[in-house]
Amino acid sequence: MFALFQTTRLTTEIERPMPLMPLLNIHTLAIEALLKPETPLEHHLLTLPEFRFGLVWGEPRYGHPEGKVGYHVREVLDNIDRIPQSDHQRTQLRLIALAHDTFKYAEDRSRPRDWSKHHGRLSRQFMEIYTSDSAVLDVLELHDDAYYAWLSAKHPEDWNDGRARSLETLYQRIGYCAQLYYLFFKCDTQTGDKTQAPMKWFEKTAPGIEVITLNDP
Repeated sequence: MFALFQTTRLTTEIERPMPLMPLLNIHTLAIEALLKPETPLEHHLLTLPEFRFGLVWGEPRYGHPEGKVGYHVREVLDNIDRIPQSDHQRTQLRLIALAHDTFKYAEDRSRPRDWSKHHGRLSRQFMEIYTSDSAVLDVLELHDDAYYAWLSAKHPEDWNDGRARSLETLYQRIGYCAQLYYLFFKCDTQTGDKTQAPMKWFEKTAPGIEVITLNDP
């Protein structure tokens, strides 16, 4: 359980599309106990106010009955422990997991949607300060696009915002790191009460990936 204490307002370069609310100062040790950082960079990220704020943001909702982002991240990290991977992939996957949904609080959900303020794009922009790993950054930015490609294939009439949504378009960006993308998509999708249909579609459709199963915990 997070320890929450009311304090000052959030100051960050991430612009939120809503009036700033009082920031809850999250006890760093509580977050570290939940997420168990393994590298100096992971430890550092969990000390940053905007990162801590993002981890405790969220209410129970479809796909995320756990509510707060930090609890979802814990599920993803547990899944990472259950898949075959190299040491390098583990470092990449854990970094992606920690940051991938952490800026959902700053996402613009107005219509028509401003995709430059999607939480994946915001996460990438934030993490560019801390890593130059293009695979980590591209997976962060596009981690939801496999889901969008599945939706677009099912309901193409719903995607009329001018942004192409297809597996082919996604692969133009992530083809070089397709296995890493797939591993994260698997770990992210098999959480909460998310539908597994997009994952099954991706495993049947995406070229050049080695399909894996999560080991028993």
